Amino acid sequence: MQNKNFTEIQIDRIIEMAWEDRTPFEAITFQFGISEQETIEIMRREMKPSSFKMWRERVQGRATKHTKLRANGIDRFKCKLQRQITGNKISKR
Repeated sequence: MQNKNFTEIQIDRIIEMAWEDRTPFEAITFQFGISEQETIEIMRREMKPSSFKMWRERVQGRATKHTKLRANGIDRFKCKLQRQITGNKISKR
């Protein structure tokens, strides 16, 4: 992984985006300049092992997490009904 120094707020946002079902990894790459593998490494490092395992099982192969697998016509990163989350604090080990 490249040595990128993210603030705690940026790390929390990366984790939040990775947890969101409708946010593809490409959106994280666009916003933070990190690859899917780097996102996975951040998730592994910042989450409890059981939470990471549950997340990986959930997102692996999920069409909404990969732009190329999405249905045509879906061009947004989140549901238009989803509320804006502010001050989100993700639990860490």
